[in-house]
Amino acid sequence: MAVQEMRTRVELGEFQVRHVHSTDFPGNYPGYDDTWDQDRFQKNFRIEVIKLEEDLLEFDMIGIDAALANAFRRILLAEVPTMAIEKVFIYKNTSIIQDEILAHRLGLIPIRVDPRLFEYRSSGDAESTEIDTLQFELNVKCSRNPRASKDSSDPNELYMDHKVYTSHMKWLPQGNQADLFPESDPPRPVHSDILIAQLRPGQEIHVVMHCVKGVGKDHAKFSPVATASYRLLPEITLLQPVEGDLAEKLQKCFSPGVIRVDEVNGKKVACVENSRMDTCSREIFRHEELKNLVRMARVRDHFIFSIESTGILPPDILLKEAIKVLMEKCRRFLDELELAHMD
Repeated sequence: MAVQEMRTRVELGEFQVRHVHSTDFPGNYPGYDDTWDQDRFQKNFRIEVIKLEEDLLEFDMIGIDAALANAFRRILLAEVPTMAIEKVFIYKNTSIIQDEILAHRLGLIPIRVDPRLFEYRSSGDAESTEIDTLQFELNVKCSRNPRASKDSSDPNELYMDHKVYTSHMKWLPQGNQADLFPESDPPRPVHSDILIAQLRPGQEIHVVMHCVKGVGKDHAKFSPVATASYRLLPEITLLQPVEGDLAEKLQKCFSPGVIRVDEVNGKKVACVENSRMDTCSREIFRHEELKNLVRMARVRDHFIFSIESTGILPPDILLKEAIKVLMEKCRRFLDELELAHMD
C-alpha cells in the first residue's frame, strides 16, 4: 500500500512534502511495471474542460507525467506565435515621453489578429510585405477646447485629444490585406482603452508601427498568455469522524467550500465537500487536536490547468496550437533519430 501511495500521491505533512520525486526510469517501483504502453496511456488519459470563458480556460489533464504537463505550460508561454509591434517609425513626438519609452509601450500592446495568416519575417528581408507585416499609424495632436468653461480646471474639459489611447491606432492595409480581413473585424489592439500617453496643447505624436510574427522566447511581447499555470488536484481525507466544535474549527482551517458541516442527529459533523478548492495551506497542522484527523495529499497524475489569454486568440485555440507545437517537436526528434540510425 505504501508503494501504491508513493506512485500516485504527493503527501503533505506538517514539516515536509513526501513522495515528490519521480523514479529514475519507468518501472522502478517495486512490484509495479510502469513501462510505456500506448494502449494503457490512451485508456487512462483524458481532458475535462471545467470552465471556458472569452479569455479564460480551466481544464483537467489526467493521466500524464509532470514533465509533459510542464511542456504544455512552457510552450504556451514561449512558443505559440503571435503578432506584435516590432518596429516604430517616429515622425514626430513632442510629448514628455522619450522616444524609446514610447516605442517600448507600443510594443507591449497586444494586437488582435490571427498569426496563422502570416509568415515569419526573415532577418535579411529589407522590405516588409503583406504576408509578414501589419502596419498601424498613430497620429494625435492635442489642442484647447474652445467650448471649455473659463473656470474649469478639468483637463478632460479643457483639452481635446489630451489622452492618447489604443483606439487612436489606425490599421493601414498593405497589398491584399483589406480583402483578407472583414470590415467588421479588422486587425486592432485587443483593448481600445489602453492609455499610451498624455499630451498638452501643441504636443503631438505621429508614428507608424510594423507588427511581425514572433514567439515569447524571443520577447515577452509575443507571449499569447497573461498566465498559464497548473497545479496538482488536492485530495483531503478525514481519518475519523470530526464532530461538534471541532467540526467548525476544521472548516475554518481550509479554504471556503472545502469542508462542509452538516447537522446529523443533533450533532455537527464535518465532511469533505470539494477538495479541489483547497489551496494546501496546511493550516490544519497548527492545531494539535486536528492535525492527526486529516490526511492531505495531491494526486500525482491529475493536473488542473489555467490558461488566461491576452485576448489575441481564444484560450482553447491557444491550447490546440500548443499541442501542434509539441507534435512538431516530436516529429523533428523522431526524424533526427532516424537520420542518426541511418548514419
